[in-house]
Amino acid sequence: MIQKIKCLQRVLPVTAMALLTGAMLQLAGCSTPMPTRAPVVDRSTGNAVTASKPSVDAPVFAPIDSKPLPNLMNSQHAGKPGYYTVKPGDTVMQIGRNTSQNWRDIVKWNNLESANQIEVGQVLRVVPLDGNGAATKPPGAAATAPTITPLPSLPPAPASASASAAPEDDIPWMWPSSGTLISGYDEVKSKGLKIAGKLGDPVYASADGRVVYAGSGLRGYGNLVILKHNETYLTAYAHNQTLLVKEDQTVRKGQRIADMGSSDADKVMLHFEVRRNGKPVDPAKYLPVR
Repeated sequence: MIQKIKCLQRVLPVTAMALLTGAMLQLAGCSTPMPTRAPVVDRSTGNAVTASKPSVDAPVFAPIDSKPLPNLMNSQHAGKPGYYTVKPGDTVMQIGRNTSQNWRDIVKWNNLESANQIEVGQVLRVVPLDGNGAATKPPGAAATAPTITPLPSLPPAPASASASAAPEDDIPWMWPSSGTLISGYDEVKSKGLKIAGKLGDPVYASADGRVVYAGSGLRGYGNLVILKHNETYLTAYAHNQTLLVKEDQTVRKGQRIADMGSSDADKVMLHFEVRRNGKPVDPAKYLPVR
């Protein structure tokens, strides 16, 4: 650079030479490499750590969803006898009715805050625990397990053995009302009998049993009484005006349990159902001919 400047001094005027020299020196300064950043020393280890520029495109993490998980207390028992997995549209009262249990017991056994605190997929215990902390045999177990019949190659069971199972079905039924029949059993429209009557007419227990439900919590049934007769059969008495029995009360066949009414119905009548292992059946097949 100095040699070039001396050469140019011989041929250029002083003023032009001064301007050129300044320009060349300025260009030379611009070509000087930028000093590197001094390393940062981690004084706790003595090792040099190169500082890095934070990324401007670092992802922003959304806050963790704080919504509580469903109650999974009995999830390990899903599908086992004595437990029920909640499906869309289920209510605790309906589950209690279909499993022949008091809905209040189901709330207690599952530590529910209220009967409305259930979620789809939640596993509920629907039988009490035995002394060892295991679920007892659920009532009406035949509703969830196939009926075991003798193999064709085996001889028929002796009469004494078959007679032992007869009491479950050998119930002396009676009509729950003396009114005329409005409509019979229909698997789609009406899963029971509709019996006409006047407001306040007596409604009778169709057989000996225990009251497992008495209230108005099931939509479409109005004031409802459900009786449990044994591990197989339930009967339901709907649309009553007044209920005359309470839950857990023992009743006798022919006992007046309610007054006929029109609660949740368009006219005075009794809706009567018989349920075998939790499933509706035609009551006319069980009631005496009249």
